[in-house]
Amino acid sequence: MSIETVQELEEGNLVQDHEQPLLVDANSTIAPTVSVVMPTMNEEEGIRECIHRVKNALRELDLVGEVIISDDSTDQTPDIARDEGAIVVEPDGKGYGYAYQYAFEHVRGEYVVIGDADTTYDFEDIPRLLEPVKNGDADMVMGSRLQGEIKAGAMPKLHQYIGNPLLTKFLNTFYGAGVSDAHSGFRIFHRDVLDTLDLKTTGMEFASEMIMEAGAKDLTIEEVPITYHEREGDATLESFRDGWRHVRFMLVNAPGYLFSVPGGIMGILGVLVMLAAFTNTSINGATFGVHSAIAGALLTVVGYQVASMGIFATIASDPIQRPEDPITTAVVDRLSLERATTIGLGMFVVGAVYATWLVIQWANTGFTQLPMVSGDVLAFTAIVIGMQTVFNAFFLGAVSE
Repeated sequence: MSIETVQELEEGNLVQDHEQPLLVDANSTIAPTVSVVMPTMNEEEGIRECIHRVKNALRELDLVGEVIISDDSTDQTPDIARDEGAIVVEPDGKGYGYAYQYAFEHVRGEYVVIGDADTTYDFEDIPRLLEPVKNGDADMVMGSRLQGEIKAGAMPKLHQYIGNPLLTKFLNTFYGAGVSDAHSGFRIFHRDVLDTLDLKTTGMEFASEMIMEAGAKDLTIEEVPITYHEREGDATLESFRDGWRHVRFMLVNAPGYLFSVPGGIMGILGVLVMLAAFTNTSINGATFGVHSAIAGALLTVVGYQVASMGIFATIASDPIQRPEDPITTAVVDRLSLERATTIGLGMFVVGAVYATWLVIQWANTGFTQLPMVSGDVLAFTAIVIGMQTVFNAFFLGAVSE
């Protein structure tokens, strides 16, 4: 055997025995198992450490992965990321949510990990969060900061004790997510979950939208306690503005809680007050008078209009969490323009007939003795709501076509 042949065999063995890379690039023929996505905006102080931690996690798992940096930086962040073996993409739009959605189009791994590139999340925790997803016990796993440990200075007290718990309570109540830390950005899920979730938002509310969609579509979400570290670099989060965007997004996409429930409560209370005034009902010796009747009428009209907005929002916007109360469901699913118009005209006619009878009674006294004023209030409330129903029916017909 020639020296050249021996050298070729030795070189071949070196290639075969060479350790498989932890990170692959976009052109690699090796398919990654894990795709780690990080949105970045001037994270040069933390990006290298985050990628090192991802590599340590992949080494522990003995898996090949890719790191996709969705970048909108003016500093050295993309250069450092490329130097560490990451894939850098530059979104053609602005926003935290858009950065993620743009990067999701490039993922090739079976499992997707998302998290911030500021060292607040320890990517060496990936194996713990990945396990329930790999075992099929969860569709999505989130790292819970509030169940774990928050290092001193890592999170403002306002966020830790008021903002995050309150927003999480909102999200659990409206969408049944059942999580302790809804706005933790450290999450792992199977890539197929992206096809299930209808993610649209481009801003900070993207974090809420993902959990709202998962809760509304009955995906299984599990949490793993994590340690939340102090960030490297300057924070880009604006507490009140971004917090309000989350609240607004949750409310707009839950018209049952925003419109139907408050409207129903006001309407029922208003009708009860009007009837109590009309029938001279007394409670603990107190009798409802004309002023109570007027207040009840106002509550009824306002409540009816607010509840109608819940129906409008359900039909026009296709919210994430559709109202499930029987009235809204019946109107949306079964009430046609013709039926609604008939009901509205019926209420209008009843109110008008009763009002006419009251006017006749007044005329019979030579216009000297007014009939019971609470009766007037009841009659004109029926007239107003009847008219609203007719016009609402035509509006619903217009927006549903």
